[in-house]
Amino acid sequence: MSDDVQPLAGRRALVTGADQGIGRALARGLAQQGATVVLHHLGNPSGARDTLEDAEVFEADFTRPDTAGQLADAVLAGGRIDILIANAAIERRGRWEDIGAETVADHVAANFTALLALCQHLVPPMADRGWGRVVGVGSIMATRPRSETLVYAALKSAQLVALRSIARDVAAQGVTLNSIAPGAIETQRTAARYAETAFREAVVAKIPARRPGRPEDCVAPVLMLCSDAASYITGAEIPVDGGWSIGDAPGGLPG
Repeated sequence: MSDDVQPLAGRRALVTGADQGIGRALARGLAQQGATVVLHHLGNPSGARDTLEDAEVFEADFTRPDTAGQLADAVLAGGRIDILIANAAIERRGRWEDIGAETVADHVAANFTALLALCQHLVPPMADRGWGRVVGVGSIMATRPRSETLVYAALKSAQLVALRSIARDVAAQGVTLNSIAPGAIETQRTAARYAETAFREAVVAKIPARRPGRPEDCVAPVLMLCSDAASYITGAEIPVDGGWSIGDAPGGLPG
């Protein structure tokens, strides 16, 4: 392909949590547009290799102190990073009455502190070069929270605030920071639940688009945000949820 159909040719991207689901779809989408993609995973090297052959692969546990910064340094040793896709996160569900300090600390570390560390290492060099893109993967739960995902939802809100805060400082240097907010996305990890008829029907009944999302549904908005054409969009969050964030679908299950 020529560069005019590979608009990200010459760009190098880091995708965290790229061994399955949304991260895998985003990594493949970036590669199809010509980017050189570096993959991060935790405990799933075969999944990362299945995402993209011959890509650089790094493992890091973001619940452990300093690992995100160490990952950034290791990746930068192989060359600059022009695009950061902050997709990796943990989600531990349970009764809000039972939430303990360890659960909170792990969510803060993996879903917020890691993002901040990656931005601290990767965004200043982007600003120095005059071009960069950061896209966080948020969640509909930040705007439609449930008690069993209280900590996860709260940290997704914090992630967006962090991205917007940094975006103000580096917009004039050609660096944008944005987010997408997926809704109910059917992935390999959630496939067993969606195979249950009652569960699937209950989810579909709430979504105006009348179907769960797919990881591939997240690709186009991320590619747009990473493009030169999106240079005037920063601090934004795009819902990718079939309309769920504007309200439950009317009328219950379709006939």
